[in-house]
Amino acid sequence: MIPTPTIPQILQVDKPLQMVSGATLPRYELIYETYGELNADASNAILICHALSGDHHVAGVDADGKPGWWDGYIGPGKPIDTDQFFVVCSNNLGGCRGSTGPTSINPDNGRIYGPDFPIVTCRDWVNSQNELRQHLGIEQWAALVGGSMGGMQVLQWAIDYPEKVRHAVVIAAAPKLSAQNIAFNEVARRAIMSDPEFHNGRFIEAGTTPKTGLALARMLGHLTYLSDDMMGNKFGRELREGKLQYNYEVEFQVESYLRYQGEKFATKQNFDANTYLLMTKALDYFDPAAEYEHDLSAALAKATAKFLVVSFTSDWRFSPQRSHEIVKALLDNDADVSYAEVTSEHGHDAFLLPNAHYEGVFRAYMARVAAELPQGDSK
Repeated sequence: MIPTPTIPQILQVDKPLQMVSGATLPRYELIYETYGELNADASNAILICHALSGDHHVAGVDADGKPGWWDGYIGPGKPIDTDQFFVVCSNNLGGCRGSTGPTSINPDNGRIYGPDFPIVTCRDWVNSQNELRQHLGIEQWAALVGGSMGGMQVLQWAIDYPEKVRHAVVIAAAPKLSAQNIAFNEVARRAIMSDPEFHNGRFIEAGTTPKTGLALARMLGHLTYLSDDMMGNKFGRELREGKLQYNYEVEFQVESYLRYQGEKFATKQNFDANTYLLMTKALDYFDPAAEYEHDLSAALAKATAKFLVVSFTSDWRFSPQRSHEIVKALLDNDADVSYAEVTSEHGHDAFLLPNAHYEGVFRAYMARVAAELPQGDSK
């Protein structure tokens, strides 16, 4: 049977959004998808927060038959069971998949925002998502779930809107980026901004796309998402032609793989370059403890949610040690926190991929969320 496509919806917010940068968005749109049914008292809602290149299409299939980026974990009978939960996922503000962002029209001048779109932060995303919560009539999320950059949003929600979150699931995340991670992001941005087709961010008006820079940025990012063991097992030093060619063309299979990923991102996926710049900057700026004299325990003191924190052994970009920092800060506040360190060779990408241990932990925790629904009824 051909699955029924999920139809996205758009929320028009006419209330101005005061952003952390000092800028104000007079109005904006959020595109989102929902799965499952909201129960009578709106107590079974779960918000999924996406990672850097993700979007609102998290499960099911879209109009083109494309599966959601986390379809393996969301749906009937899956760890996030849509027979029990009402699942919501929106494209982040500043994105390029339907929410207001650099590809949108600036109402002040009728031009494409491009580089004029204001810098966004994790707090801005959470504040805009809170507008969606109110629009849907949800008093409190049964759970917030996010991996990588999505996990950072979950932490920000727990800090800024503690009364609106019952459970917080933080996967493969960190309380702030390391200097090395900020450096990776800066190299990626330089690759994009140095592309002759970037046109100071006005490439849409110029009728071009900085494909080379965007592909290089994605190649670098993708490289950091994989582990050395996984790359070694998958590619090793395998040659495409079976022998060295002694030139600068693609010779190793791993080179071919990275070039393919970069090219696909810049062309087939058509990800907006200005959005990539915005998202990486938001990652760099995320540091909730900075407002509390760099004391993460103090930053999380107001959080009342119950937590599940998950890390992966081969994830060197957001290593298990970074999750340990989150767990310690929560325990310092006597929070209800569960922690799982999952063995995987897939690096940072592991949170998106099948893994029996990971799925078991995830499924068990979501069963706990379902069991704790008010009135004990998920329908």
